Formats: sequence, structure tokens, C-alpha cells
Amino acid sequence: MTIAVDFDGTIVEHKYPAIGKEKPFAIETLKQLADEGNKLILWTSRDGELLQEALDFCHKRGLDFYGVNSNQPVGSLFEGRTGSTSVKVVADVYIDDKNLGGLPEWGTIYEMITGLREKKHKKRRKGLFGKLFR
Repeated sequence: MTIAVDFDGTIVEHKYPAIGKEKPFAIETLKQLADEGNKLILWTSRDGELLQEALDFCHKRGLDFYGVNSNQPVGSLFEGRTGSTSVKVVADVYIDDKNLGGLPEWGTIYEMITGLREKKHKKRRKGLFGKLFR
């Protein structure tokens, strides 16, 4: 599953352009989701030096991202050069403090994502193979 996650107000308290205090359980939850095979994309309006500060903040805490404002892996030949003029990151889930209804606690976010993954996995098991390999 691909998960796009915002930085300011989501991983840390919103103190832009400074980096706010880490939100409780944000880094731990994201690391767990990555360890479970999810692709994490940092989806933020930060750029340049401010973006690098956010990446360094996360890296020092053991959190690295598959992509940064892009569906292409960090460091790939095609990062930032897809030939498309679209800047939209395509993901299965978007985590942002600007969500309608606000940002749930990180424990709730984890439960929601793992529940979605289980539903997605169950849908794949339909048909002949689903009957054979229950």
C-alpha cells in the first residue's frame, strides 16, 4: 500500500517554517507501517533547505521515505522527471492534518490503515483461487 504523509501538523506540530515538536507516536507508527511493506511518500509543501531539514529530522529518528513529493523512489533516475506536468502524488491513503474532521491519533491511523489493507487483501481472494486457497 502506498501512503502519502504530510510533515507539518502531521508528523510534527505545525510551527512552519521551524520544525515543531514531534507528534506522539507519529514516527514509530510510520516506521512500523514501512516495516510491514508499505511505501511511504513524504507529501509536503516544504522545498529546498526546509524540505531537507524535514528529511534530516525524520532520518535521525530512523524514518526514511520511499519517495518525496513523488511516486518515484528517492534517488531513482526518474525522480522528479516523469514527463508528466502533474504534481499530484498517487497513493492509497493520504495522512494530513488538514483532513476533513482533523487528524486522528496515530494509534487510530494505524488501525485504520491495517484494516484497509486487510479488506484489500480479502477482496483479492475472490474467484476460483480464493475458493481454492482460503
